[in-house]
Amino acid sequence: MAAITALPRPPFFMILFLSVLLPSACRCADVDPLEDLCVANLKASISVNGFPCKPVSEVKSDNFFFDGLSKEGNTTNVFGSNVTAGNVLVFLGLNTLGNSINRVDFTPGGVNPPHIHPRATETGVIIKGRLLVWFVITSNVLHSKVSLQNCSPLAAVFLAAVE
Repeated sequence: MAAITALPRPPFFMILFLSVLLPSACRCADVDPLEDLCVANLKASISVNGFPCKPVSEVKSDNFFFDGLSKEGNTTNVFGSNVTAGNVLVFLGLNTLGNSINRVDFTPGGVNPPHIHPRATETGVIIKGRLLVWFVITSNVLHSKVSLQNCSPLAAVFLAAVE
C-alpha cells in the first residue's frame, strides 16, 4: 500500500509576495514620462540629446504651433526645390519627441538631392502633380515609383518632380 504524504504549506510571506508585490512590479514596465512636456530652451548653453527644457512658467501656447508648412517655398534655385524645415529649431514643442515635419516644394523637373536619415524615417504626402520617389536599401536594392497626388510614399529618400 502506498503511503500518502502531505505537501508542506507555502509560507505566508511567499503567498503575500506572489499576490501583492509581483503584479505591481509588472505595472512598472511602462512608466509614465518624467515630464508632460519639454519645450526647447534654445538659449541654454548645454545641449545633450536635444535641448534643455524651458521652465514651465515660460512655456507659451505658440510653442506648440508652427505655420511654416502653409507657405510655399522659393524654388528658383539649381535644384528646383525648396525644403521648409519644421524641426525643434522653429517648432520648440517638438523637443525630445524625436519628430520633425518638413514641406518640400518642387518645380517641374525639380529634385531633392540624395540624402540620408540615420535611424529615422521620412514620409511624404503629394498634394498636386506626380513625383518620382526612390530609395536604396542597405543591400543596394533600388525601390522606385511614380506617385500620384493624394498618395503617401513611405521612406522616401530622393524625390524628383515629374510634372
